[in-house]
Amino acid sequence: MRTTTLRLALGWALAAASGLATAQPAPEQRMDSSLLQRQDLPYRFSSLQLDSADGQRHYQLWIGQPLKAAPEHGYPVLWMLDGNAAIGALDAQQLKQLDPPPLLVAVGYQTPLRIERTARTYDYTPYQPGRQEQQDPLTGQPSGGGEAFLQLLRERLRPAVAARVAIDPAQQTLWGHSYGGLLVLQALFQRPGEFRHYAAASPSLWWGDGLILDQARGLAERMQGHRAQLLLMRGDAEPGDPRQAPVSYPAPGADLRARQLREQLAPVPGLALDFHTFETLGHGQTLAASLHYVLERLYLPPDQP
Repeated sequence: MRTTTLRLALGWALAAASGLATAQPAPEQRMDSSLLQRQDLPYRFSSLQLDSADGQRHYQLWIGQPLKAAPEHGYPVLWMLDGNAAIGALDAQQLKQLDPPPLLVAVGYQTPLRIERTARTYDYTPYQPGRQEQQDPLTGQPSGGGEAFLQLLRERLRPAVAARVAIDPAQQTLWGHSYGGLLVLQALFQRPGEFRHYAAASPSLWWGDGLILDQARGLAERMQGHRAQLLLMRGDAEPGDPRQAPVSYPAPGADLRARQLREQLAPVPGLALDFHTFETLGHGQTLAASLHYVLERLYLPPDQP
């Protein structure tokens, strides 16, 4: 087994054993940006700022370019939602082992906080048909901007990054956690040819009473000859709905919608479905665990004899 896997797995197990497996970050927790200042990594980071079309949300992108020269067709790209949190979750030792190293693009917000809750609530959630007011069921904040955000990613963010660094349009990965995982699924169900890999960690399948499962209908027709991979991940100690009481490990019945989604997607031609469970981990801990898992699955070389 890979050294990185063993070390990361030990870290997750220790977190679970210490009672932190279901912990949620404090609302005012600040972003850990220490990785951006390190000089011992095979990456150099730059930044890019822009605003939403309506001027209400302010984005900050951190672009990690490998020091290794780009392949003939450009770098593969890992797009990371909740970029402020993703930067703090990256593991320096793992980054040193990636081969081929992807271009890392952390799509965050212009805030010192780890999570920008108001903006992400709007950006990462789908529109709810038939509702006059689009509101998040947990907080009451404005929601339903997922389609507009995916358009911004497609028409503004990707071209802006491509203007700086040569990227391979056929090897793009979109990763997101929680509401971000919900958006990853929305991206797959709407335009399955946009990315090669869709990595949805602990997606909020409960949101809108399972609205995203309805959007999955007709995916087989929309694939239209495309090929894509869905990495669907969750911790088995997290509840299926955050409005439920906290659960103990394992959480019986908590992944009902996840099982339903897997059954719904399994027969879709051209879609490779990979479901991974993180044992003993709750919702908060799956953010870092899933990001490490995706980097390992897609960008670490196989074990050498």
